[in-house]
Amino acid sequence: MYSGIILEYVEGGESKTRSIDLLDLRPDTDVTALVEEIQKREPLITASCLEHIIHLVQRLQEKLGEKQNHKFSLFKVLRTHILPLTNVAFNKSGSRFITGSYDRTCKLWDTASGEELHSLEGHRNVVYAIAFNNPYGDKIATGSFDKTCKVWSTETGKCYHTFRGHSAEIVCLSFNPQSTLLATGSMDTTAKLWDLEKGEEVASLNGHSAEIIALSFNTTGDRIITGSFDHTVAVWDVGTGRLLHTLIGHRGEISSAQFNWDCSLIVTGSMDKTCMLWDAATGTHIATLAGHSKEVLDVCFDYAGQRIATASADGSARVYNAGTKQCIAKLEGHEDEISKVCFNPKGNCILTASSDKTARLWDAATGHCLQVLEGHADEIFSCAFNYKGDTIITGSKDNSCRIWH
Repeated sequence: MYSGIILEYVEGGESKTRSIDLLDLRPDTDVTALVEEIQKREPLITASCLEHIIHLVQRLQEKLGEKQNHKFSLFKVLRTHILPLTNVAFNKSGSRFITGSYDRTCKLWDTASGEELHSLEGHRNVVYAIAFNNPYGDKIATGSFDKTCKVWSTETGKCYHTFRGHSAEIVCLSFNPQSTLLATGSMDTTAKLWDLEKGEEVASLNGHSAEIIALSFNTTGDRIITGSFDHTVAVWDVGTGRLLHTLIGHRGEISSAQFNWDCSLIVTGSMDKTCMLWDAATGTHIATLAGHSKEVLDVCFDYAGQRIATASADGSARVYNAGTKQCIAKLEGHEDEISKVCFNPKGNCILTASSDKTARLWDAATGHCLQVLEGHADEIFSCAFNYKGDTIITGSKDNSCRIWH
């Protein structure tokens, strides 16, 4: 969430502007003190306009606080597939979403109308991993238990490429941020990079001794990490396919791994009940975030990379400060394991999905439960916000998706 003010002034008869960042503005900031601090550095803020600027920043502060209390309500229930769902994903705006299923298809849906736009058919087994090439959203990738991956046109539903080369099920995939490459991770212990333009394999990432179940590009797209059942996470150079670092320290299978936004840190979650923080450049272990009494099933950074959220089989989620490594909030209230956790784009709110058939929204700073999203008849395994943070999707074993506004 970016906030700032733009000052307009006249200099030598010309109208000019200057922008001032207010990245530290929080709902509880002392606005008068903040503006007086800025005034020391900014000669444009004269005594005569000080009051006006304080008023403007106060209005901005109110806006920051507003969305915090947004209550989501059920917008639509979509019965998406006859056989079980595997995954759900939004495009950037949340105007469309995709569902993968045991019925061997991926379906594309219009969020507002609930209408099925395309059924992507051609896989010969379960469609397990699915993704849009956000922020563009013009392509969809599907990874299947049939050992192949397919890339499709969002517009027409036509299949551009079928990528063959893995010798076992594909269980994770991701587009690079530039949308020039697709990465796939497989039960065959390898990950592969595919060129979307040429439609061919450009690298095979060999080095793990067990299944790869998580992978993630950094935001610049020059590094990729793979998490494996061999208890390690590997950091690879995307350009050369070379193994740069192996992150060794976990004593159980890796469940989840992610870079922070500025690519300086990596967070990993494991079946050993811990989450670990690593220096992305050197591969060195920085901290172990302990506290859960059962497996850590999911981990994520907020968009600013300041906070880490963990979800566990113990039914709780936790929030840690990435700088101090301290646990700053415990999210307690679910009655069964939490398999997914994510921040809203603004970073003030956390969404969790649980086997107790509910999803919950929490205040990221206090750990206070803001809302319980009820209605699914079976466990929820997937949840996501759109980029604006005003729409939520939940996917459940009851074979329905729910859209919340």
